[in-house]
Parts: sequence; structure tokens; C-alpha cells
Amino acid sequence: MAILNYALITLLFVLLPALVLWLCRRFPLLDKLGPIMILYGLGILIGNIGWRPAEMHVVQDIATSATVPLAIPMMLYACRFTLAEASMQLRVCISGFMAAFLAIVIGYIFFGKYLPEGAEIGGIMSGMYTGGMVNAAALQQIFHVEEQAYVIMCSYDIVVSFLYLVFLVSVGYKLFRWLYGEHSSKELTAEDRAELERKIAEQKRNPYEGLWSKSGMKELAKIVGVTLLLVALSALSTLPFPKEWFMVIFILMLSTLGVVCSFFKPIRSLNRSFDIGMYLIYIFSIAMASMADFSTLNLADGANQIAFLCIAVFGSLLLHTIFCRLMRVDADSMTVSSVAFVNSPPFVPMMVVAMKNKSVLITGLGAGIVGYALGNHFGVLMAKLLEMMG
Repeated sequence: MAILNYALITLLFVLLPALVLWLCRRFPLLDKLGPIMILYGLGILIGNIGWRPAEMHVVQDIATSATVPLAIPMMLYACRFTLAEASMQLRVCISGFMAAFLAIVIGYIFFGKYLPEGAEIGGIMSGMYTGGMVNAAALQQIFHVEEQAYVIMCSYDIVVSFLYLVFLVSVGYKLFRWLYGEHSSKELTAEDRAELERKIAEQKRNPYEGLWSKSGMKELAKIVGVTLLLVALSALSTLPFPKEWFMVIFILMLSTLGVVCSFFKPIRSLNRSFDIGMYLIYIFSIAMASMADFSTLNLADGANQIAFLCIAVFGSLLLHTIFCRLMRVDADSMTVSSVAFVNSPPFVPMMVVAMKNKSVLITGLGAGIVGYALGNHFGVLMAKLLEMMG
């Protein structure tokens, strides 16, 4: 019976993301909600329906502990770091990190410090709002934040980030153009629109199609092989340090080696690496969400968490707007880089289409790539700073 339970729970966590991705491609409403939000909902349902065999805890621990270290370098292999538009990307990144830093510090002073593990939650938010969900998952592994607190934070983040994106797509970018004194926008040519629509279609395609073909399996073997090598090197790098520093050094070294590998063409050309890493994050999401017990939910903590998130998201947007203006960054570059930081790079083409300004596409994607690369390091530093603030 125990072996059967292990098998059923493992298959549940591994195959449900595939089902959710298939449903998202078929139904536009589910696609708008996004796989992460749906998987968190399913995970919470699984963890709170009363079915908790003893074997589930073991599978949950393995799923949440193993997926993130493997996903981090995989999602960094495909990053493109170029000198093109380096000045603009440097300015928007400096502005974005400064804005996140100040907004999260302010939010922590007023609300975050009253949360259990508030400093660690602030560190996770710092990585999430400069990088993405993979950074949040990695930082959760570093800080060992209580599962329920992490799931609640991510659930609230999905709602707050969605409202933020709706604001920008509908009226926000027009407001920022007006504030910056940029009243006109260049219409997209037919070729520009076709190119952007192609990029959006690429993001909606099934990235796992052909994975089990001979060529797909060969590429998968290369991705897994390189990743396991980096995991081994990262583990070895922790040996000179005390045991309590293992996860911090391990994750940060993995992030650094993943970035280094992105400069080697044979590794950077492994096109499926990002999507395979993302699938591991989907498994992490449903397994982590299934660990939350909502029967012990604290409403006061929930109110503080929502307020903390709102200040982090909308406060960083306001500060990013001010800093970019001071650094002579145009309104559209400011807007698209903010989307890359808060919502992650896959949302950048959609924002570019809404603004009808193809010229800022590279700036937005570049900002998101820097966020992926530095988000874990930034999150660790922020958590230590917030901890010192009490």
C-alpha cells in the first residue's frame, strides 16, 4: 500500500502540470489565469481535502527540495547578455533594483515586520520582483520559510501582480507618457506587428512538443548532464563553509554558474532548457501548495501580507517611474522594464504590443534576464538587511 501511495502522489505532482498546460492552451480563460495560479489552487485543494497519507510528506519534501536546484541553472542557460543598448539596460536595471529595495524596506517597516518570518518573506519578494517565480522558489529553499506562509504570499502575489498588469496595459503606459511629456507613440508597421505576434505565439506554443523524439531526448540528456555537473560543483563549493550556510552558498553558486554557462554557445543553444526548468517550477508549485494547511489561516497576517505586497509592487512602480525620469529613461522603456521585473520577461511582448512600440522590446527582455541572474543574490542581501532592521 505504501509503494502504491508513493507512486500515486508522485504521478499526481508530475502529471498535473502537463494537464494544466494542455488546458491552458485549449481554453483562453485558463490561459489568462496562468498555470502557476491554477497549480497553486489545485495544490491547496489537494492539501486541504483531508487526504494526507503518511507517504505524501516524503514526496512533498523530495519534490520541493530537488526541483528548484535543477531548475535554476536550466532557466539561465538560454539568457542572452549582449552589449547592444547596454547603457539603457544598465539605467533601467539600476532604477528597478533601487525601486524594489526602497519599496520593500518601506513595506517591511509598516507591515512586513509584523509577519512571522517577515524578513525572509521580504527577501523572497525582493527576488521575485526583480527576477521571477524561479527566484522566489530558490529563496524559499534558502530561508526555509514555513510552507503555508510561502503559499499564501504567492497566492496573494498572483492577484496583486495581475491588477498591476491590467493597470499598465489599460491606462498606465498612457499616464506615464503624459507625465514624461511624451504625448505621441509610433504606430507599429505591419512587419513589426507580425514579428511581435510571432513572439507571443512562440510563448503560447507547446514547448514540450517533440521532447520524446530522438533529437529531443538527446537534448534533454545534455541539459540534465550539464545541470547535474553544476549541482555537484555547487555542492563542493559549500565544503569550506559551516553547515548552516550550505543552502545559501549552494543556491547562489548554482545561479552564478548558470549565468557563466549562458556565455557558451553549445549550452546557450539548448533551446528547451528554460521550458524544462519551468516545468520543474510547476511541480514545485503544486507540491509546495499542497503543504499548506488553511484550517490554521491567520487573517491578521493575511492583511499585513497583502499590504506588504501592494507596497512592494505599486511602490516600486512609482519609485521606478521617478528614478527612470531622473536617469533620462523614456516612459516606454521604464514601463516595459517594470513589467519584466514584476511579471517576468514572458509578459514583455504583450506589453510592447499594447504600447505599439517595438523599439523597447530588447530593453524589457534584457532587464528581465538581469533580474533572473541577480534576483537570488539580491534577495539574500535584502533578507539580511531587513533582519538587522528588526
